[in-house]
Amino acid sequence: MTFSEPMRPFREEPQVDFLVAACGSGVSVETTVETWGGDGLDDFFSSLAEDFRGWEGARTWRCLNHALSISAEHHSGGHVHLRWSIIDRLLDEGWHFEATTVHAAGEEMRNLAAEIHTFLTSVIR
Repeated sequence: MTFSEPMRPFREEPQVDFLVAACGSGVSVETTVETWGGDGLDDFFSSLAEDFRGWEGARTWRCLNHALSISAEHHSGGHVHLRWSIIDRLLDEGWHFEATTVHAAGEEMRNLAAEIHTFLTSVIR
């Protein structure tokens, strides 16, 4: 998954938008993600990093326009599985793309959380 540089479409409002893109075997998708001040995406990743010992069930984050959702599950062996779901509802037929990435709990998740925080705060300030 790649995120474009975030932007604020309305200077007076805390809305932060960015493109999310994904490439897979024979497919490439992208759509606009709309958030209200990031919708707590950085807090979501920070909580995953802080709970490196694990948690029960899935934790899910969803953006304002539901174009992107991320579901996290902690698995034995100290890994976090992130399921990234991208949906484009602007088209009549629409489409839905999912991919799963696996990350080591602890330092790798802390680094990812820091990257997300830096990404969002680059435009929120």
